[in-house]
Amino acid sequence: MRISELSRRAGVPLSAVKYYQREGLLPEGVRSAPNQVDYGDAHVHRVRLIRALLETGGLSVAATKDVIAALDAEDAPLAETFRVAQHAMATPRTADSTPSDAARQRIATFARSQGWEVTDDNPGIDAAARALDGLRAIGFEAPDSYLGAYAAAAATVAAADLRALSSLATPDQVAELMVVGTILGDPLFAGLRRLAQQDVTRTLFPTDAKRAPS
Repeated sequence: MRISELSRRAGVPLSAVKYYQREGLLPEGVRSAPNQVDYGDAHVHRVRLIRALLETGGLSVAATKDVIAALDAEDAPLAETFRVAQHAMATPRTADSTPSDAARQRIATFARSQGWEVTDDNPGIDAAARALDGLRAIGFEAPDSYLGAYAAAAATVAAADLRALSSLATPDQVAELMVVGTILGDPLFAGLRRLAQQDVTRTLFPTDAKRAPS
């Protein structure tokens, strides 16, 4: 197929497809004539993947390149592709603040109290620690019960992630879902959390629908 057909089938503007090529994210097609390049189904899949990483996942071009390189690496262990995905998701879109040592220590200690085996360089520690610092800044000292509720939800989601991986047939499919699912799982979880918050709010803080506006 020509690049215009690639754009149409992938559902991505032609200008974006050409941009992906210029940035080295999309591999070249097969040159069938001096002025003609053909593309295949693999290119359609790759364009959709790139768009998901850049637009939905919010990754930078550099982080997207790292993720794609991990996916394309032959015989790379899944633990390594998973590490790349986590660090790509932690790549700052804006200048992130440095979390306090106290918050980092609390998160690391709390995670291990759940029986989780985690490394000190896991980007989740800094992300959660920044959240603790932000909560403290508004006067809310998150108790362990609050963290425990989040930990229980996180453990449930992590188990769902791994069950989804076990349902796939090939190592390539497993690696791709591990990376993309890690990146897109964050906005998925955030979106569902917002929906649940609205529902719980209606239960805990009901409003009188019949009350006349003041």
